[in-house]
Amino acid sequence: MAATELRERPDRGHQADEATAPTSLTHARLSDRVPVGIAVAALAAASAIVIPLAGFNLALIAVVALGGFSVALHLASRRVEGARRAVDRTVTTVVSSAFALAVLPLVSVMWTVIQRGAARIDGDFFTMSMRNILGEGGGASHAVAGTLIITGLAALISVPIGIMVAIYLVEYGRGPLARGVTLLVDVMTGIPSIVAGLFAAGLFTALYGPGTKNGFAGAVALSVLMIPIVVRAAEEMLRLVPNELREASYGLGVPKWRTITKVVLPTSIGGILTGITLAIARVIGETAPLLIAVGTTDSLNLNPFAGRMETLPIFAYYQYQNPQVSDIQASYDRSWAASLLLMLIVMLLFGLARVLARVLRPKGSK
Repeated sequence: MAATELRERPDRGHQADEATAPTSLTHARLSDRVPVGIAVAALAAASAIVIPLAGFNLALIAVVALGGFSVALHLASRRVEGARRAVDRTVTTVVSSAFALAVLPLVSVMWTVIQRGAARIDGDFFTMSMRNILGEGGGASHAVAGTLIITGLAALISVPIGIMVAIYLVEYGRGPLARGVTLLVDVMTGIPSIVAGLFAAGLFTALYGPGTKNGFAGAVALSVLMIPIVVRAAEEMLRLVPNELREASYGLGVPKWRTITKVVLPTSIGGILTGITLAIARVIGETAPLLIAVGTTDSLNLNPFAGRMETLPIFAYYQYQNPQVSDIQASYDRSWAASLLLMLIVMLLFGLARVLARVLRPKGSK
């Protein structure tokens, strides 16, 4: 009996090893050339079907080709690699197609703005305003200065308030008051931008009388939009600081306020600065609140507390919406150039945010 069991055990062990062996090594794999060939065939077949019926409709050809490619690749993979790998290839195709569909409008917008605005980006565009300009020429120096001044003031207002609110919610806030502040921040995150402009216009009308428009009013309007973004970004970064660091500081007898300023904030400063940069990039292109609170002008004004100011979004809007009758195309060119410059500023801010996140991240993090 014992001898029989000894003879049977190796057989059962061998069967168990075969059952647990990875099956992926025993299945065949499609060559890398097969998906390429299927894609070419699907594109050719879609062109042959669509062009006689609907003409050279590039979007329709792409949709039909994508459908044919997905079905053909699934069938080929199922036959050679098995059902599991076929489903994986199908999901990969769907996800990749969704990514391409999301990126395509962005690429199209960037290409259009660059193509139409690059020709007008010259020295005059950065050094001249639109004062006494009819037809060609002129520039957006007054709009660039106004954008930088108003956005800078908005950041000076929003950043200290946002960071202090975030510190309160993370370090001190408990009970109904903290929940109420969190609710208000959530509501402010979703309010339309024009509401911020109406708030600023109503506030300065009550303080200084009807018709008051200046750059500081625009900064107040933008700060209403910036504060909740800064609060959310700073709050998330502060919550990521390990409690062990706080407890170690308290164990050394360091008071709470000093622990926050010397331990918590330096540890999370990289993420906070990234959030601030993204908040600035978010509001620098706002048009509706500035139309209401700041107005427009064709001259350079460096005093945000007196008189109207121009910003790049408003400059682009009015140049396209109300072109000069003497040279409509010149107005359109200035509008596209202002749009391109604004897009480049936003891209620069997002790039700066990524650099800050990489440079100021805590040591040892990935």
